Amino acid sequence: MASLEHLRLKQILKRKNPYLFKAKNILTAQGFVESILDAHLSSQEEGIFGDFLEELAIFICHKVYGGRKSTAEGIDLEFEKNGNRYIVSIKSGPSWGNSQQIMRMKDNFKKAKRILRSNANIRNVIAINGCCYGRDDNPDKGDYIKLCGQRFWEFISGDESLYTELIEPIGHRAKEKNDIFNQNYSNVINKFTAEFAKEYCGADGAILWEKIVIQNSGKRKNLSLSY
Repeated sequence: MASLEHLRLKQILKRKNPYLFKAKNILTAQGFVESILDAHLSSQEEGIFGDFLEELAIFICHKVYGGRKSTAEGIDLEFEKNGNRYIVSIKSGPSWGNSQQIMRMKDNFKKAKRILRSNANIRNVIAINGCCYGRDDNPDKGDYIKLCGQRFWEFISGDESLYTELIEPIGHRAKEKNDIFNQNYSNVINKFTAEFAKEYCGADGAILWEKIVIQNSGKRKNLSLSY
C-alpha cells in the first residue's frame, strides 16, 4: 500500500520493458496500466514477503532453540542443536540465485566458519541454505546443506507439520488488509488510466507505442563519446 501511495506512472514506464508489453498485444489504456502495475507490485511482493519469512523463521527458531539473528556477513540465523553450531542463510525459494550469488553465499559460509572457530573455539560448524518453500531432494551440496520447504521449517522448529500450519494464520492476517488494498489499487488504476490515455494515446484512442519507447529508452541529452 505504501508503494502504491508514492508511485508515479512515468516512474514505472521508465523501469519496465516496453517491448514485452507490446508483444502481449495490449490494446487498451487500462490493460496496459494494469499490466505494468501488476509487474511492479509482483517484484515488490517478492522482496517484502521474503523479508517477512526470514524474520518469521528467526523468531520461531529463537523460541525453540534460542536462535538469533547473525552478525556475520550474509548469514541470517545462528543457533545450536545436538552439539552443533548452525549458520543459516535464508532464501525464499530453491531457485533464488545464479552461480555468482551462490558462490558469494559459499564464501560467506567459509568466512563465518573461520571466525567462529577462531574466536569462539567452536569446532563443529554446519552451513545451511534454508529455503522457505519448494523442494530439493539432494540436500548435500558439499560445502553446505540445502533444506527446502518442509525440511527447513522442521529443522528450525523440530515440528514436521509446521510448514502446513503456517498457511492459515498468514491468510487470516492478509484478509484483514485486502479490502483496504483493493480500494487503493482500484484508485491507482483509475488515476493512471486517465493519465495514460491523455499522455500516450492518440486522438483515435490507439496506444502510441513509439512515444512510450522514447519515454523509456530515448536519449535525454547528446553525449560526445568515442566507442
